[in-house]
Amino acid sequence: MSRHEIPGKKMAYQKVNADQRAPGHSQYLDNDDLQATALDLEWDMEKELEEPGFDQFQLDSAENQNLENPETADLNLDSIQPATSPKGRFQRLQEESDYVTRYTRSAPKSNPCNFCRLLKILCTATVLFILGILIGYYAHKNCPSNATTSGTLDLHLYQEILKTIQAEDIKKSFRNLVQLYKSEDDTEISKKIKSHWTSLGLEDVQFVNYSVLLNLPGPSASSVSLSSSGQCFHPNGQPCSEEARKHSSQDLLYSYAAYSAKGTLEAEVIDVSYGNADDLKRIQKMKNTTNKIALLKLGKLPLLYKLSLLEKAGFGGVLLYIDPCDLPKTANLSYDTFMVSLNPGGDPSTPGYPSVDGSFRQNRSNLTSLLVQPISASLVAKLISSPNSRTKNSICSPLELPNNDQRIVSMQIQTVSKFKTVTNVVGYLKGLTSPDRYIVVGSRHHTAYSYYGQEWASSTAIITAFIRALMLRVKRGWRPDRTIVFCSWGGTAFGNIGSYEWGEDFRKVLQRNVVAYISLHSPIRGNSSLYSVASPSLQQLVVEKNNFNCSRRAKCQETNVSSVQIEGDADYFINHLGIPTVQFAYEDITALEGPSFLSEALFLKRATKIEEMDPFFHLHETITKLSGEVILQIANEPVLPFNALDIAIEVQNSLKGDQPYTHQLLALASRLRESAELFQSDEMRPANDPKERIPIRVRMLNDILQDMEKSFLVEQVPPGFYRNILYHLDGKTSQFSILLEAWEHCKLLASNETIQEALSEVLNSINSAQVYFKAGLDVFDSVLVGKN
Repeated sequence: MSRHEIPGKKMAYQKVNADQRAPGHSQYLDNDDLQATALDLEWDMEKELEEPGFDQFQLDSAENQNLENPETADLNLDSIQPATSPKGRFQRLQEESDYVTRYTRSAPKSNPCNFCRLLKILCTATVLFILGILIGYYAHKNCPSNATTSGTLDLHLYQEILKTIQAEDIKKSFRNLVQLYKSEDDTEISKKIKSHWTSLGLEDVQFVNYSVLLNLPGPSASSVSLSSSGQCFHPNGQPCSEEARKHSSQDLLYSYAAYSAKGTLEAEVIDVSYGNADDLKRIQKMKNTTNKIALLKLGKLPLLYKLSLLEKAGFGGVLLYIDPCDLPKTANLSYDTFMVSLNPGGDPSTPGYPSVDGSFRQNRSNLTSLLVQPISASLVAKLISSPNSRTKNSICSPLELPNNDQRIVSMQIQTVSKFKTVTNVVGYLKGLTSPDRYIVVGSRHHTAYSYYGQEWASSTAIITAFIRALMLRVKRGWRPDRTIVFCSWGGTAFGNIGSYEWGEDFRKVLQRNVVAYISLHSPIRGNSSLYSVASPSLQQLVVEKNNFNCSRRAKCQETNVSSVQIEGDADYFINHLGIPTVQFAYEDITALEGPSFLSEALFLKRATKIEEMDPFFHLHETITKLSGEVILQIANEPVLPFNALDIAIEVQNSLKGDQPYTHQLLALASRLRESAELFQSDEMRPANDPKERIPIRVRMLNDILQDMEKSFLVEQVPPGFYRNILYHLDGKTSQFSILLEAWEHCKLLASNETIQEALSEVLNSINSAQVYFKAGLDVFDSVLVGKN
């Protein structure tokens, strides 16, 4: 029987039952009979492909073994759990040392000229050996001695690149950058970054400029006045005075909400606490909220979402503050002012499209009908007549206005909207074998007309340190397989404007080509805990890197990795393109334990003492090396180090709890997991073995891997929520954020219409992902059938 006539031809890669696997072992069965069966089938297939002229293909032995092991005919994968390492999932079945082929050939007949033939063979082999040595010598002489074969996993190479990263170099770069922040605009800083990157050897470094609408502070500081006493206060709690108005400091001017409505409002202040649905439901039962001023705490939920609830409730203004009880005890910010941006992202005058020449400009100087003014905790204490010292027995008492007290205040906000140029610096390191696949690495630089903290200098110093280390190796002949794009974004403080405009400008190319985004936004926020944010498909890679680096330090803490909404320029890539993302940062443990979304406040003085948190810049060095190793692995591994099964597990975990209406979703999530398990075992495992790797199949596999998370982008979400529903509001709740919000909304309005819409969005996303994996499996099956 010829190979084209073989009915029911079996695939080489067998599904395995995880239930039979002992804990700690490979995900694939260690059962000797099943392993031998799989190996027999693989050997037969490989021999068939290697010897197209050999028509006798014997399956008897393999079929007999399958008959003896009927449990292998229909294997159940429900109990497969994620491995502790991505590599653990793809380990090749070990080939047995005593393996014997079934291809028996007849022994050659005796011949009197055997000696002559042997002599000829010996002479020919000698000539070929000498020729091979000569070819190898000259090939070695003409090739760079340090060039690494493209597509090989070379951890020693990665370590050789990363060991050149030194804390002292990062410190020098940081100090040089900090000296530049006082310039009138960001041109000087952008030029400095471009010049430095070019001098390091980075290719095609360029400016990408956009003219965008910025909302800037007015000529004088905003104020809040108590109507009962006539006392006037600046946002930091200090009394107003003519002298202060004439010589308003930068701190006072930049205590404002960008893109807020402007004007004057005199009304009663109503304490809405954190402004969630329960808070508003309670308050609206007691008071009329129309055109009143809300006293609102930052944190727990996205600010844009809370403002949307206040708008619907009819409020006219908002006094925004951070309760000291929500901050670490070491942070004394009672008199500190801060800035917030009410811009969801990009140039407000060109929503959803890039602000390039010829684009239609909309008149959107304010993005809310509310007058929003950030104020300090000390001013809140004065408005509610509370003593400054509220700590008793080491217990902090939150600020709150008694329900029976009435405070009438007048707030005045004046801002100016102007078109300004925002500059991005973009440089490329072209890939060797897949130059059309990009890993985008994003930092940020100081933008003029905004707060002047030093986190941007840490961000820029870290990305520059990695570029330096990488280019030292590139100059010796090595290149990554995929292109690495380095970006320093402008306009971050006003709503990630630089990254959004660049993303909208090149959306089609980025959707097709970007593999991953590595964020370096505010890498040093504390010094006690390494906190990592990663897409579900990349979490195991991050855990692996954390554990490896932890093992080299004396003190190792538990790995803290989650998929949560994060601040910074990763927003567009996660939220609109569905691109897998990683971010490493150092935080204070106490800050992580407090409410989320406090980082939406940009303090003018806070975090300007970066060198106090990391005096020797060892934390900077660690972030650079961790990020660098992830970048190198994604850029250079033949198969992208993403995990399909982890996405399915994340979906199942997000449906746990006592949420109603989730039965249908759980059933669909189970089918998604089954498809992901088959995809993981049948396609990803063999592709990760060099012996089984077929270039066209690897390319197809990578195309599927890089688009896995796009299925979870939904159209309609509440303001401030991610459209990528795989990301949660914080690390404490694992449920889908849009379902939690819809349930709260349902309780507030006594209607289930919102929850039904949210359920439909989640259901469609899970179904889309399941169909996507199934289609991927069908494509690979078709390729196998076509080749056979």
